[in-house]
Amino acid sequence: MNPGDVILIRLLTFAGGPPKLRPALIVSLLPGPYQTLLICGISTQIIHFLPNWDEMLDWKDSDFASSGIHQPSIIRLSYLYAADPSEIAGTIGIIHLQRIDRLRTRLSDQIKI
Repeated sequence: MNPGDVILIRLLTFAGGPPKLRPALIVSLLPGPYQTLLICGISTQIIHFLPNWDEMLDWKDSDFASSGIHQPSIIRLSYLYAADPSEIAGTIGIIHLQRIDRLRTRLSDQIKI
């Protein structure tokens, strides 16, 4: 598993319900022996899109087809999770590394504030 991989993982819902199998994006590999993948949740709830923070993944994007996502979605930078590789149910696609770089830059800039 590598940054840019779109995966399926059981994640908690914001409503407090049981974890559901959801798509997520591997943003970075983390050091250490435990939770070694930094992932970012992907949501079809595009009404919650935050410009200059989230990343829209839409039909017109050149990496939409390779992402494995079936409808326009947002990569929610505020939904970060440190995952163990054993939690991953599978890989469904991949996105361009330029998109990963934009997300990393936004996250880094926010942490510096």
